[in-house]
Amino acid sequence: MQVIITGHHLEVTEALKAHVDAKFEKLARHFDNVTDVHVILSVEKLVQKAEATLQLNGAKLFAEDHQEDMYSAIDALVDKLERQITKHKEKTTSHR
Repeated sequence: MQVIITGHHLEVTEALKAHVDAKFEKLARHFDNVTDVHVILSVEKLVQKAEATLQLNGAKLFAEDHQEDMYSAIDALVDKLERQITKHKEKTTSHR
């Protein structure tokens, strides 16, 4: 899984990179077919915004979150993506 982290109006520090990598490793444990992740971290006045696009085999998932703290925005973003991945995984598995 390749994780690309970019920042808009924000310098991406090593601490942010480490936090994002740790959270997305958790997603990789749930679903093995994650090939590419693009994370965009941005700041607009007092709002911290985190958005991510996940490339799976046969699907592309997108989520974003706005918070006052960047770390909580990343945590909420990963929670949203986790729900989307489990829903996608249930769709692809045979129920019979």
